Amino acid sequence: MDYIIQGFGEAIGLLLSFDKEIYSIILLTLYVTLMSTFIAALIAVPLGILMGIKNFVFKKTLIRLLYTFMSMPPVIAGLFVFLILSRRGPLGQLELLFTPTAMIIAQVLLVAPIIMGITYNNTREKGKTIKQVAHTLGASKLQALVLLLFELRADILAAVVSGFGRAISEVGAVILVGGNIKGHTRVMTTSIAMLQSMGDYSQAIAIGVVLLVISFVINSILYQGQKVI
Repeated sequence: MDYIIQGFGEAIGLLLSFDKEIYSIILLTLYVTLMSTFIAALIAVPLGILMGIKNFVFKKTLIRLLYTFMSMPPVIAGLFVFLILSRRGPLGQLELLFTPTAMIIAQVLLVAPIIMGITYNNTREKGKTIKQVAHTLGASKLQALVLLLFELRADILAAVVSGFGRAISEVGAVILVGGNIKGHTRVMTTSIAMLQSMGDYSQAIAIGVVLLVISFVINSILYQGQKVI
C-alpha cells in the first residue's frame, strides 16, 4: 500500500517537474501509439467494410485467419518484425530495427486485425440492410457507400478506440523491435517493465499512473467524439 501511495505522489511530481527525460518518454509513447493506430485504421477500416459487404472465394478462411490475428500474442508480432528488419532480414538494409518506426510497424500488425475484425462484424450486421435501403432510394454505388460509412461511423470509432487501447498497453513487441533504448525507443510501458525488474516499484507505479491518465484523456476525447457523431 505504501508503494501505491508513494507512486501517486511521484506521478504528480513527475508531471509537475517537467523533467526532460520523462516528457520525452511520454511524447514518444503518444507518437508511436497514435501513429500506429492511425495507420492501422487507414488499412483496416476499408478492408473490414469490404469483407462485410462482399462475398468472394476463401472468405470463410480469411475470416478465421482474421480472428486468429486478433488474438495474436504481441511477442509473435514483435519477432516477425524483428526478423524482417534484422541485418539478415529482407529489409535489413533499411536499418529500421531499434527505431520508433520499427515499433510503429509492430503495433500496426497488432492493431490492424482488431480494427478490421470489429469493423467487419458491424458491417456484416448492418451492411445488407443499409445497402437495401440505398437501393430502394435509387442511390448510386458511391452514394450507397457514403450512406454505409455514415451509418457505421460510431462503430468505426469504437473499433479505433479498441485498437488504440491495444497499442498503448503494448510491451512485448515494442521491446523486441525497439530495444528500450534510453532517449531513443523507451516508451512508458517498457519503462514500467524495466523499473519493475529493477525493484523500483514506486517509480514504476508513478509512470503507470501517468500512462493511465493519458489513456483516460485520449479515450475520453474519442468517447465524446463518438457521442457527437
